[in-house]
Amino acid sequence: MRLSIIIPAYNEENYLPATLDAINAAKTVDTEVIVVDNQSTDATRDIAVSRGAKVATETEHNIGKVRNTGAAAANGDVLVFIDADSIVRPGIFEKIVEAAEDKQCFGGAAAVEYEPIINRTVVSWFIALYPILGNWMKMRGGALQFCRADVFRELGGFDSTIYVGEDIDFGWRLDRLARDRKAHTAFIKEPKVLTSSRRWNRMGFVRLMFFTHPIVVLTAWRVRSFWKDWYEDAIR
Repeated sequence: MRLSIIIPAYNEENYLPATLDAINAAKTVDTEVIVVDNQSTDATRDIAVSRGAKVATETEHNIGKVRNTGAAAANGDVLVFIDADSIVRPGIFEKIVEAAEDKQCFGGAAAVEYEPIINRTVVSWFIALYPILGNWMKMRGGALQFCRADVFRELGGFDSTIYVGEDIDFGWRLDRLARDRKAHTAFIKEPKVLTSSRRWNRMGFVRLMFFTHPIVVLTAWRVRSFWKDWYEDAIR
C-alpha cells in the first residue's frame, strides 16, 4: 500500500522545512510526498525540491482546489493531506496504513495539538475546549486527513466553492458516504499532529473568536472576500 502525502503550500518557507523533515523522519512505509505550490513568492518551491518532494502547481488561491491539484498528481492508494505548518510524529503513517488495510475504512483524520499560545490565557482556554467542540460537531480538521484514493474520487474531492472549512466539509461528506455504505472512518488519537498556533498568537482576540466561530464559518465559507486573513493577508 502506497501513501501519497499532499501538502498545500503558499509562502511557507518558515514552516515547510520542519514539516518535510518530520515527514521524512517518520516515513517507514511506501510513500510519495507532493507539495502543491500555490504561487508562492518565497523559497517554498526550492525547499520542497531540496527535501525530495514532488512539486505540483496550482495558480488559483482556493485551498480546496489546491488540495485537489495535489490529489490529481498522486498515484498512491491512500491520500494523506497534511498542512504545511504541521509536524507529524513517528508512528502516524503506520497507523494510517493499519486503518486503511481494512477495506471498510474509507479514511479518517488524526488528533491535533497546538503549539503553545504566547501570553494569551483566554485564547489558551478556548483552544483547550476546541477538541470538545470538534467531537460534538464531528469536525475533523485538515492538519492531517486521509482518504482512500478511489473514495476520494467518488466524493469529487474537496469542494472548491468553499474558501475555508473545506476540510470539515470533506470530513462530513466522507463520514456520510461511509455510513451509507455501512463502512466507517478512523480517528487516530495517538500520535497527535503538532500544528502551528500562528493565527491564535497573532490575530486580535475578538477577530479570532469571530472568524473561528462555527456559525460564521458555515455561513460565509463560500464568500472569498470574507476570508482576507486566509488569502490576501495570509498570516505566515
